[in-house]
Amino acid sequence: MSSALPPLLVITDRHATGGRPLVEVVRAALEGGARLIQLREKDLDGGPLLALAAELVREARRFEARVLVNDRIDVALAAGAAGVVLPADSFPTETARGLLGAFALLARSTHSTAEAESAAREGCDFALFGPVFATPSKAAYGAAQGIERLSEACRAPLPVYAVGGVTAENAAAVRRAGAAGAAVIREVMAAKDPRRATAALLAALGERALA
Repeated sequence: MSSALPPLLVITDRHATGGRPLVEVVRAALEGGARLIQLREKDLDGGPLLALAAELVREARRFEARVLVNDRIDVALAAGAAGVVLPADSFPTETARGLLGAFALLARSTHSTAEAESAAREGCDFALFGPVFATPSKAAYGAAQGIERLSEACRAPLPVYAVGGVTAENAAAVRRAGAAGAAVIREVMAAKDPRRATAALLAALGERALA
């Protein structure tokens, strides 16, 4: 499954959209070529989160894209999402796999090479590593780790996505460091034109944007 991963993961943050409906911004990202979305609205209760997840899954299917839910295995199952992104201290990968099934897409957020290697041993499909660059959304996870540590983490035997401060200007650098792709929040969520921003990121990551 990991061989078919797209190079861009768009992570949601409805507080960064400037008042625009989150679904509208995600739709624009899908129109710009995004094919992997992570629903990461950590402050939403189960019911509202499920309703939003189901809406995003319906939207994504129009583009043959996949939606992952942050941490909430129950919401992912109920919404028909493709899988989950597990925080470093969340459920064991084996537990998530048992609940979601063999074909679910499972990712793990990591903050060190050791954690990325552990994610590979546990059978995750890919890992997020960061924060690579300084960014407000990842400040709680410590100082920016930089390209060198990203390069070390990318030696783990699974695809590694750079997260934290990735932009169209530095996306090529994370690819050169060995990253399978990049995960972004504000670069798309806060963009004046999310469709154009997504296309620019894909181009910087070395993938031809969709027409």
